[in-house]
Amino acid sequence: MPMVDIDWLKDHVEVPEGLTYEQLAKDLVKVGLEEEEIHTSQLVGPIVVGYVVDATPEPQKNGKIINWCHVDVGDEYNETDENGNKVPRGIICGAPNMKAGEKVVVTLPGAVLPGDFKIEPRKTYGHISNGMCASERELGLGDNHNGIILLRQYGFSEAEYEALKPGQDAMHLLHLDQPLLEINITPDRGYTLSYRGVAREYHHSTGAAYTDPAVALNEKAPEPADYQPGTPVDIDVEIDDNNPIHGVPGCDRYYARIVKDFNPNAHTPNWMRRRLIRAGMRSISLAVDVTNYVMLDLGQPMHAYDLDKLEGPIVVRRANEGEKLTTLDGKEHDLSVEDLLITDSPNGERGSRILGLAGVMGGLQRFCVLAIFPILLLGNERGKWKMKHFFYIYYPAHLALIGAMRMALEAVAG
Repeated sequence: MPMVDIDWLKDHVEVPEGLTYEQLAKDLVKVGLEEEEIHTSQLVGPIVVGYVVDATPEPQKNGKIINWCHVDVGDEYNETDENGNKVPRGIICGAPNMKAGEKVVVTLPGAVLPGDFKIEPRKTYGHISNGMCASERELGLGDNHNGIILLRQYGFSEAEYEALKPGQDAMHLLHLDQPLLEINITPDRGYTLSYRGVAREYHHSTGAAYTDPAVALNEKAPEPADYQPGTPVDIDVEIDDNNPIHGVPGCDRYYARIVKDFNPNAHTPNWMRRRLIRAGMRSISLAVDVTNYVMLDLGQPMHAYDLDKLEGPIVVRRANEGEKLTTLDGKEHDLSVEDLLITDSPNGERGSRILGLAGVMGGLQRFCVLAIFPILLLGNERGKWKMKHFFYIYYPAHLALIGAMRMALEAVAG
C-alpha cells in the first residue's frame, strides 16, 4: 500500500506547521483513505557521520582482506587515549570500497539495527572493533550490501558534502528517524498511488490550498508544433494491436522522447534517493530513479531505455502464439496472445525483440461501465461517512456481479 511522506506531500498541498502523521491519518480517513499503519523507525542510535582518517589493509589467512581503520566520529563519540585526548575510533571493516578520506555512516555501540542487531565492541581479526561502518542493507535503506555507504556518492551537492561533520546525526540526515503513514486504498482509486492524488484528497478533506503539479508543468511546457508528414521525429513508434480485446485496443497512444547529453555516471540527488527509499523503492541509477520518481509523484508510469541499444521502430503489439519472455530474474515465461508487448526492431526485423510486458489484458473491460455509477454519485460528497460506507458494500458487490456475468457469458459461448 502507498506510503505517505509529509515532506513530499507538501510539495503539492499546503499543510499546517507541525502536522503529525496521526493527524494526517485522521484527515485522510475522512475521504476514505484509511490508515494501514504508521511506521516508526526500526533503528536506535547513536548512528553518526564518520570521517575515515586511515584504512590499513590486512590480508587474512583465508584470503580475505580486511581494513583496520581509524574513524573520526566527533568529540562526543571519539575514544579517549591514556593521556585524556580524544582520538578516532578503531573499527574493522571488510568492505571493498573502504578507503581513507571518505565520509561514512557509523553505527556506534548501543545502536540497534533492523532485526534487533545490537552494535557492541567486539574483538575480531586481532583488534577491538568499536563500532561498524554501515551498508544500505544494514540500515534498511535498500538491498545493496556490496560495500558501505560512501556519502560522497549519495547525491549530496559539493557544498552539502563539505558541510557534513564527524559526529553529525546520520539518522536525521538520511530521514531514518522519521515516521511514515501507510494508507489502504481500494482498486478503484488508483490515482491515490501518487502524491498528486493523495494531495488532492487532502485538499478535499481539509480545504488546504492545492496546486495540481501536472497543470503547473503543462503551463511551463512549450506548445508542440503541428506535426507535418516528413517532419523528423525522435524515434519511430508504431502501434499494431492485431488482437484487441472486445474490440478495444490495448494501447491507443505511446509517447517516446530522446534525452541527450545525459551523464549515466551522475548520482541521484540525495533528496530524490531519500524520497524513493521512503516510498519503498530502491535507488538504482539516475535514469531509473527519475522515471520512478515521476511515476510516484504524478501517477504517470514511465520507462527509460538505453538509446545505444534500441533499434527503431518501437512497436507496441500483442504476443504471438508460442512466444516467450525472459525477465530480469532470468526466468522464462510463456506469453498469451492477449499480452501486450513493447518491442523494438533489431536488424530491420520489425517488432522482433521484446523490451517489456506492457500489461496483461483481461476479459472484463466491457463491464467497467458498472463503476461509473458510484463515481458519478460521489460528486462533491467526498469525506461524508455515509457515502464512504456505501462504497464498502458496493465495491465487492459489483465485483461479484462482474464475475457472475463473466461465467454466464463463458457458459453461453461454450
